[in-house]
Amino acid sequence: MNLRSSAPAAGLVAVLAVLAGCRPAPDPPPPVPAADDSPDGPPWFEDVTARLGVDFTHDPGPTDKYPMPQIMGSGCAVCDLDGDGRPDLLFLTNGGPTAKSTNGLYRQKPDGTFEDVTAGSGLDFPGFNMGVAVGDVDNDGRPDLLITQYTGARLFLNRGGMKFQDVTAEAGIKNPLWGASAAFLDFDRDGWLDLFIVNYIDYDPNWPCRSRTGEADYCGPKTFHGTASKLFRNRGGRLAQDTAADKPRAAFEDVSVGSRVGSVPGPGLGIAVADFDGDGWPDVFVANDGQPNRLWINRRDGTFAEEAVPRGAAYTQMGQEYAGMGVAAGDADNDGLVDLFVTHLGSETNTLWRQGPRGVFKDATAAAGLTATKWRGTGFGTLMADFDHDGWVDIAVVNGRIDRARAASPGPGLSPHWAPYGERNQLLANTGGGRFKDVSANTPGFCGYVTVARGLACGDVDGDGAPDLVVNAVGEKARVFRNVARDRGHWVKVRAVVPVGPTATRDAYGAEVAVRAGGTRRVRVVSSAGSFLSASPPVAHVGLGPATAVEGFDVTWPDGARETFPGGTVDREFELRKGSGKKP
Repeated sequence: MNLRSSAPAAGLVAVLAVLAGCRPAPDPPPPVPAADDSPDGPPWFEDVTARLGVDFTHDPGPTDKYPMPQIMGSGCAVCDLDGDGRPDLLFLTNGGPTAKSTNGLYRQKPDGTFEDVTAGSGLDFPGFNMGVAVGDVDNDGRPDLLITQYTGARLFLNRGGMKFQDVTAEAGIKNPLWGASAAFLDFDRDGWLDLFIVNYIDYDPNWPCRSRTGEADYCGPKTFHGTASKLFRNRGGRLAQDTAADKPRAAFEDVSVGSRVGSVPGPGLGIAVADFDGDGWPDVFVANDGQPNRLWINRRDGTFAEEAVPRGAAYTQMGQEYAGMGVAAGDADNDGLVDLFVTHLGSETNTLWRQGPRGVFKDATAAAGLTATKWRGTGFGTLMADFDHDGWVDIAVVNGRIDRARAASPGPGLSPHWAPYGERNQLLANTGGGRFKDVSANTPGFCGYVTVARGLACGDVDGDGAPDLVVNAVGEKARVFRNVARDRGHWVKVRAVVPVGPTATRDAYGAEVAVRAGGTRRVRVVSSAGSFLSASPPVAHVGLGPATAVEGFDVTWPDGARETFPGGTVDREFELRKGSGKKP
């Protein structure tokens, strides 16, 4: 969000810029050609929010003083929280600690509709709630939740039955900073999930900023200093005498300084976790807002080295530090390596960093056709998924400005305050080989309305095998979009799990799953993190095109062990359990 706020009138620019700490705005970018809304194919998504019984409205709080956390919005999560095999939904809100509104928790019923189970869940609290991370931190087989806040973070243990216990203080989680995206990962490979929190800026709510026309507006990050990320090591639960059912079984220690993650501040917003350099240990990419990105390479001794510059992921091809917000990680060209797609301002261009050779990235935005979109927007939530199951991952982006537009964009869900910030979302279809075509005009349900969207999550919500989308937007109703793409190819979903007790298992965060089918080897990383402030199911969802059988699976587990598993028929879910495969 590399915005430079301006003063209200030409004659007062210099004076007010000094007083307010805001810079005059740069010349506006060249106009983007008018969007061609002529569809050239069938739609991919339809809005089914009301049909499913989801009725959550994001509360951004009072709008009279333009507090910056308000414009950054809140995330959402798609995750099976009660273990019944059906994804549930969590929506965050940021009306402030004294607001009447709370987060929203929705349990999916057997008939596919949702019921509001927020009250009494433990998640029914107000606040400046920003991001959510999902992971089983106490190895009991149930996913737990971490919620970041403007000046805070809260850890909740899953007690079953859609009930959650706040164990933040007992677990040793302290983050008095502006927390943004977060991720669980096993960085030391000890079998317990650790926690990485991306922190944003040292914001002063009393600092005024102005729009280009002189009106009060939201500040940009250049006005404030960035802050360092936090890394918390999971100590492996409490001692045996503390494992009673009524006591928390989670304990973390802050290793931000010792790991060096806390040594380099920056205005961080997005995160992606994967073994980028191929040594079998998880690394971390952080998207920074108007500063070089960070690529934290795991040194396998409890420390990380920041290597974004030598590995090509810090700057764009033109050597610029764009406004990094959301991150989508996926293999765009099916070469077995994880690529990174990062969203930016509408005056910039979203960037695709293609990996190759392993551990080295190159800006491939233009080569991938991503500069020729039908329109530009300020992107936040984003993800890669194969929506039409043709064997190539596509890209979804949700948009919404952070500075006031000269003319308001009419939108059915926008109040007069938010109308000048509204933009349309985008869908980009992978046409093969990692080249993309803008198909936004084909899907008015997702891309045809004006919104100030932030959180975006993806998962097979209705259980039909196709990835659906869930959106949380500033000051609007949350939306659920069902995948209705025609002529979809075949697919498989893979749950890679590790045993954590005699009967319990948990998702193998960090596992690399390769699906061999139709002569192609498609790779996915098991992770719940990504997008912007949001979490999606840790399932390897793979489109197979016309392939009618899976030849086999290759899994590299989080501890570096490798196993192969037999394949089988398609259009179904597989569960691969560590220790039950064969050594390659």
